Amino acid sequence: MDVGDAGLLTTLEERLAPAHSAVLVIDMQNDFCAEGGYIHRIFNAEMSANAKIAANIMALAGDARAHGVPVIWIAACYDPDKVAEPHLARQRAAGIAETCCASGSWGAEFFMVEPAPGETVVRKHRYDAFFGTGLDEMLKERGVRGVVATGVATDICVDSTVRSAMFHGYYVAVPADCVGSQRAEAHEATLQCLGRLFADVTDAATVRRIWAAAHA
Repeated sequence: MDVGDAGLLTTLEERLAPAHSAVLVIDMQNDFCAEGGYIHRIFNAEMSANAKIAANIMALAGDARAHGVPVIWIAACYDPDKVAEPHLARQRAAGIAETCCASGSWGAEFFMVEPAPGETVVRKHRYDAFFGTGLDEMLKERGVRGVVATGVATDICVDSTVRSAMFHGYYVAVPADCVGSQRAEAHEATLQCLGRLFADVTDAATVRRIWAAAHA
């Protein structure tokens, strides 16, 4: 065994131990999830699956709180003066003039999920929740080593955040029943890719079982 191997967390149970794990809830906002929101209006997307995802996330968040696992809420704000210039250029090239999750808008509000009093909400202006937000420092201050990534969209902001989390040194688990995308094929392909190189793709029941067993 290499000297550096001594601290490796080699099982899912070790990676998700309540003492050093956290839940990230990514972009569960009206513009991404609700009928009448940005994704629904611009892309005429099917939104019906998002209510179930929200319910699964809230159930997982409840278990996390019961086991002392912090829940951190990630909220996008894509005001034109805050996003990266290439982001805005691609949007304009596609003929889209609307702002997704504009500051203070209904679209930026949470969809069927709600932080508990005192829980942290991190505002982001990129797909990656670590970029320019202080999230990494926040997690390290809490001694977090493993994160459970939930939310939308699997193939965009969840994907970007999961990869970044791994690059920042975190073990990542993605419960497939707590993430979603308007494009089913992209959702499935992203989970396969993440599962190969970046994360443990699992389900919410497995995460809850690990937390419960750790406190048994």
